Amino acid sequence: MTAEPTGSDTSRRTLLKRATVAAAVPTVASLLGSFPGTAAAGDAPDLPDYAPIPAASVGPALNADGYFVGRVKGNLYWVTDTYYQAMFLTTREGVVLVDAPPTLGHNLLRAIQEVTRANGKPSRVTHLVYSHSHADHIGAASLFGKHVVRVGHTETRRLLRIEADPNRPAPTVTFDDRYVLRVGGERLELAYHGPNHSPDNIFVYAPDYATLMVVDVLFPGWAPFKGLAASQDIPAWIKAHDIVMDYPWRTLVGGHLGRLGVRADATTQQQYVADLLASTRAAEASVDPAPFYEKYGPTGNSWAIFETYLDAVATTAAAPVAAKYTGVLAAADVFTVDNAMVMLESLRIDFGELGPFGVRP
Repeated sequence: MTAEPTGSDTSRRTLLKRATVAAAVPTVASLLGSFPGTAAAGDAPDLPDYAPIPAASVGPALNADGYFVGRVKGNLYWVTDTYYQAMFLTTREGVVLVDAPPTLGHNLLRAIQEVTRANGKPSRVTHLVYSHSHADHIGAASLFGKHVVRVGHTETRRLLRIEADPNRPAPTVTFDDRYVLRVGGERLELAYHGPNHSPDNIFVYAPDYATLMVVDVLFPGWAPFKGLAASQDIPAWIKAHDIVMDYPWRTLVGGHLGRLGVRADATTQQQYVADLLASTRAAEASVDPAPFYEKYGPTGNSWAIFETYLDAVATTAAAPVAAKYTGVLAAADVFTVDNAMVMLESLRIDFGELGPFGVRP
């Protein structure tokens, strides 16, 4: 196990010091090698080039099994494979795990064994907390057996009962607003602040360690994932950034990518989102819809009008934002057009800013 900084040592300087780009990220060829019949990346024609990943965006190097496990502080640990993250508490009664991403899978068991052997705590996972119902974050939940206590929001249980996925057994303990999970002298404060990324996404706070885990809202060091993290309620997802900042955390577990977050990361993403919102509004006001109506209106192809106009607005909106954040947030040049498109759709259908598709005189 690689030791993690504790308390206030979980700082940007510490994260920068341990960032190693080449060692932390598995090669595409090694990933594709896991899937029979897939071609190596070098065989794929005309793949685009993107800006280099800033060193500050990358986390610690992975071990030979493809994961990193480290201490946040005290009995609180985190695990990553550079794509997904989980968090766990070791207690005198067993382990409390938050999320079970399938890309980590059996490496979660290895990480827990590694830690508990070192600290002399029981290794059995007694409680598994679900951040939300999505399979990419809890799709390995079945690995922990039938007797683990599964804790999640009431809506998570409803959704998982509908899905009936054997890899994601429904929670056995649920709550509506707040729940304090106490196990073996440790505690986690679970809270539901309404829908954001998903209808059931919760906040998991470890007050003794000033650590917050909230998934698919903040992406420390990186631009948000495609389509504003594929979120279902964009206004609520934006509001969730403010709720995150209301917590007195020093360390953030965001559920994705290779490193922990600090408060400066949250501030940077808030600014990215604010800039994207402002740029999208400006682009909607500046892009003339007339050429799109003139070209496709006579043909009766309404979808072509929408497609070309919305694409033009999203591309216009994304350009200054991607330019500003390239080199600041990793992959700002990868997903900002997609993020602008989703922001534009939210402006139209959530905020009622319809542009040329509004009520006409």
